[in-house]
Amino acid sequence: MPILCVQGRVGGERIARRGTMRNRILECAVLVLVCGAGGLNAWGAAKPEQAVVVGYVFPQNKVLADGEIAARKLTRVNYAFANIEGGRIVNGFAHDDENLAALVALKKGNPQLTVLVSVGGWLWSGGFSEMALTRASRAAFVESVVAYVQAHKLDGLDIDWEYPGLPGATKNFRAEDKQNYTLLVKELRERFDRLEKAVGRKLYVTVATGSGEDFLAHTEMREVARYVDTVNLMAYDYYEPGAEGLTGHHAPLHRSGLDPKGFSAERSVEAYELAGVPAGKIVLGVPFYGRVWGEVAGVNHGLYQAGKELPKGAPELGAGPEMLMRDGFVRYWDEEAKAPYLYHPGKQMFLSYEDGESLELKCRFVLEEGLRGVMFWDYEADESGALLDAVNAGLRRSGAEKSVTR
Repeated sequence: MPILCVQGRVGGERIARRGTMRNRILECAVLVLVCGAGGLNAWGAAKPEQAVVVGYVFPQNKVLADGEIAARKLTRVNYAFANIEGGRIVNGFAHDDENLAALVALKKGNPQLTVLVSVGGWLWSGGFSEMALTRASRAAFVESVVAYVQAHKLDGLDIDWEYPGLPGATKNFRAEDKQNYTLLVKELRERFDRLEKAVGRKLYVTVATGSGEDFLAHTEMREVARYVDTVNLMAYDYYEPGAEGLTGHHAPLHRSGLDPKGFSAERSVEAYELAGVPAGKIVLGVPFYGRVWGEVAGVNHGLYQAGKELPKGAPELGAGPEMLMRDGFVRYWDEEAKAPYLYHPGKQMFLSYEDGESLELKCRFVLEEGLRGVMFWDYEADESGALLDAVNAGLRRSGAEKSVTR
């Protein structure tokens, strides 16, 4: 998640749009649906599933307060993070038991809500490689997950392995991770299939994944996609202060013509589809936090300019960018990337972030491209709730526009 450094990016020239192939597939699908008779709406097309809204809740050692989570605005909560110790899933923080119980209780007000625990994350992915190494070690982990899910009455597990076959925060990785990642999700899915019969409810297996070619090169996502319910694509941190000495949009929807590396959420989605992940299983990740650089010259209002990490005193978005704009930051909009950014000419600070306008366009993209929904990191960063409201409004508005134009 955002304390996480995404290792690989989709590079090179722009991947060709999928339009022609997708249109042919859709045409064939519509013909099949029209010829078939069931499950059709008045337009002769299958009724689409509701887009999911997945929120990562990361209270760490804090106890969640009553009313803190707007359950009706979410379809899924991923509680972050459980850890791996001795090859088994364990609590990560002091109040996990209380917080998980509080989240599960939210289902009384929203029966459609599902609550998963997310295991790993950037700092706690060091145990994956050893745990997944053999069938016996994977089985021990899976059984610990079963016990954990049953004890907390959860709806499944989100695997946030950062990253298979690649050095992460702990540098624990091996070449065998590529196949073992697939085997882990496969064996977990098979065990959940059996457990579902006992508990009488659907159990989900989801994964959080890096946004670029390094992640895809070190995994078998075509196979992984067979066993997971969703792939939560972390389409952010394309540019990070400290990772390289250049500012940039950290979560652009499209490529900016000024971007020397051509990063974008659109390119990442296209790469995943080319790697064999169905669009309907991809959940587009969006950030509810910003990235800040210092010592940035005012050329192009700081966009794609040399910049440095601010170890102390970096401004926080907090309740929203409006507070920063009162302090001298100016908002700019990149029409190509469909991304906002802030620049303070006096302090020479550049800030990349997400706002209601960019989120609405991403929601439209999700629905137009047939993606499964939107995921965000993390709930606590959206103090005012404005970003979550923008996601909900964007999915509803874009969905309504889509149905009208059918």
